[in-house]
Amino acid sequence: MADSSAAAVRPVILGGDIGAYATARTFHETYGVRSVVLAGVETWAVTGSVAVDHRVVTGLSDPDLLVAAIREVVAEEPDRTHIVLGSADWLVDALVTHRDQLGDVVVPYAGTDAMARVTDKGTFTALCEQLGIPVPATVVLRAADGPDAAAGLTFPVVVKAASTTAYHAVSFAGKKKVDRADDVTELGQVLSRIAAGGFGGDLLVQELVPGGDAEMAAVNLFFDADGVWRFAQFGRVLLEEHTPGALGNSVAQVTGVDAEAVDHARRLLEHVGWRGFANVDLKRDPRDGVYRFLEVNPRVGRSGYAVTASGHDISRMYVDAFVEGRPADPVVSTAEHLFHVVPLSLVRRYVSPDDAALVRRLARQGRATNPLLYRAERNPRRWANIAAAQLNQFRKFARHYPH
Repeated sequence: MADSSAAAVRPVILGGDIGAYATARTFHETYGVRSVVLAGVETWAVTGSVAVDHRVVTGLSDPDLLVAAIREVVAEEPDRTHIVLGSADWLVDALVTHRDQLGDVVVPYAGTDAMARVTDKGTFTALCEQLGIPVPATVVLRAADGPDAAAGLTFPVVVKAASTTAYHAVSFAGKKKVDRADDVTELGQVLSRIAAGGFGGDLLVQELVPGGDAEMAAVNLFFDADGVWRFAQFGRVLLEEHTPGALGNSVAQVTGVDAEAVDHARRLLEHVGWRGFANVDLKRDPRDGVYRFLEVNPRVGRSGYAVTASGHDISRMYVDAFVEGRPADPVVSTAEHLFHVVPLSLVRRYVSPDDAALVRRLARQGRATNPLLYRAERNPRRWANIAAAQLNQFRKFARHYPH
């Protein structure tokens, strides 16, 4: 049953992806409110939902238009408390940068300095090294520097932009979220393609941590408005997306326990004075069993619904900490719950026999949740779109999963 105690809260969510929907679903389940979702295009993930008031705002990447769109929403119901959230890194960056122009709204994120220190992958890596947190061997360079600038690294390597926000602003043929190079010749080709595409910002060239999807993991953490840590949860990835534009996005993850990984993530974010949610990506190195830290996403991602599904409501955390100012004791979740956004039969097909058995067990026990499958939804067209999207996952994995 929805909690009406904070029904005056009106979430405004930027971006129309699965993460935006999952967050809107949480607010609807808990408080019975519809979130206003602003996106540059109409998307199947949020269209026709009982939990979403979906509005298309052309040119949302323009800061002036973004600010105007938010202020317009607030002006509709000025007596309600508006909490504004971003479902992508570049949208969170825009909210933090233009916070003072948004008017009387709650923006539950860290300041620009803390944000820059951990979301730029170059400064993030240096900060981890300073704090004794394991990271892959890394060189920061520009595409124009050429492959010789990465001398000293052992191949294979991965190449990714230091700033997700800056890389989002460019588009070119062959653009990937993460590139891989198996030798210096391939590295040169990757750098040349990026340079020709017009991206001149910092790039990270990192030694590839071996292992497949099941070596990946994440820590979700939450800090209140004073920077006090309130919540942490470790999750082990079972399966990731492998399409070029979405490489590395988790599609199946099991929450669990890893005290050392949680402690490292908490220390890192406490050091910079974090606020709100963060999602920290890690990968276990099978050569020594150590989790190496890869990056921080400054928001609750789509896999953040695993937090809610395992008994820790993210919408209530936001409202208690940033709207009502309620104190709370810190919690490290130990719950085991399966989060997935693709059919379970597909997950079982691509994971190890042990993980397939784990998936079956958690499903039998009622501890598996797909945030898209919300029973409160009543729109037949929406259910048809979800069914089509779920079926399409089989085609995507058949085409892109490395066999």
